[in-house]
Amino acid sequence: MIGVSILGSTGSIGRSTLDVLALHPKRFKVVALTAHRDLDRLEAQCLKFHPELAVLADPSAALALSRKLAGKLPDTRVMGGAAALITAAELPTADYVMAAIVGATGLLPSLAAVRAGKRLMLANKEALVMAGELFIDAVQKHKAQLLPIDSEHNAIFQCLPNEYSQGLKRAGVAKILLTASGGPLQNVPLEKLPEVTPEQACNHPTWKMGRKISVDSATMMNKGLEIIEACWLFNAKPEQIQVVLHPQSFVHSLVQYVDGSVLAQLGHPDMRVPIAHALGWPERIPSGVSNLDFSKVAPLEFKLPDPKRFPCLKLAEQAMHVGGSVPAILNASNEIAVAAFLERRIRFTDIVTVVAATLNKIAGTPVTNLEMLLEIDAQARSTAMQFIKTKFS
Repeated sequence: MIGVSILGSTGSIGRSTLDVLALHPKRFKVVALTAHRDLDRLEAQCLKFHPELAVLADPSAALALSRKLAGKLPDTRVMGGAAALITAAELPTADYVMAAIVGATGLLPSLAAVRAGKRLMLANKEALVMAGELFIDAVQKHKAQLLPIDSEHNAIFQCLPNEYSQGLKRAGVAKILLTASGGPLQNVPLEKLPEVTPEQACNHPTWKMGRKISVDSATMMNKGLEIIEACWLFNAKPEQIQVVLHPQSFVHSLVQYVDGSVLAQLGHPDMRVPIAHALGWPERIPSGVSNLDFSKVAPLEFKLPDPKRFPCLKLAEQAMHVGGSVPAILNASNEIAVAAFLERRIRFTDIVTVVAATLNKIAGTPVTNLEMLLEIDAQARSTAMQFIKTKFS
């Protein structure tokens, strides 16, 4: 039995992971489940999967869960607090770790899983955006396996040759084509974008996602972060990656080779597909998703993104070119800006304004250790919050 720890089990990725695991009860065992504060959903998951460890980042919620499970699951240990997330990531019985915690909060437990030599199934793009070099160095040093879960990066992984780590050119790769749906606002007139509500921005046409990543999809900051992530995952340079809009979301990404060939990975827009791929790799296992019926697939469209509509994409590309601490500043300020938008304290079009102002305020520096990175992250968040308070209050 392969032990699986799920960091962020109550979110959309975590729930999809449990759906796939439930199809293979003789192959996988859930050993740890973690959540932020969704006590009721985590309790239900524990009662179904009987993990040895359950974690809530909110200590008061953890205490309440401990009381609820005491008479029902005496063998399930309940812990609370941020440090407990690391315990779940390092658990000796966990062979695989699904990193599905949204945002910068997922960095430390993901890194802990890597340092423990686990197979890390990474759905938290912010870990590589913030700490790409440190993260990849740790993967190599501790001989961990790093498998991407983002549908686009998982697709690229499937389409690349085994030799890609030695350099894309040496592997015969001309370009990586990173697909993007364009989000829910791609047809909204530019002059109407300042009026967009959180509900509109979160109403994604093809994917069911959390609120933060849905807003990132609407601004296309998510695609900018994915460019940075792809550079670290596939030893690529930003100029070797091209973003193309594909509204139907059936082609999850493509790899173009020097001989003119293009390999693409297609499937239904359902995260259970990349999750099953990472769980079974190098084998293939059922995901619970039906096969694609090409006779019923609508015409597939591809076009380049409009830079006026998606200015966040350019900010992310520039951040990766500069490198050092700049991607971490980008990520931190974006998280603050998106939270402010969801709380209706700024407009949709103010998100890029906050990020750009923060990037202009803080000079980029080389990052040599994790402590330094966390200080930069905190500084960027503080700067972004102060800018919002001064500019928009």
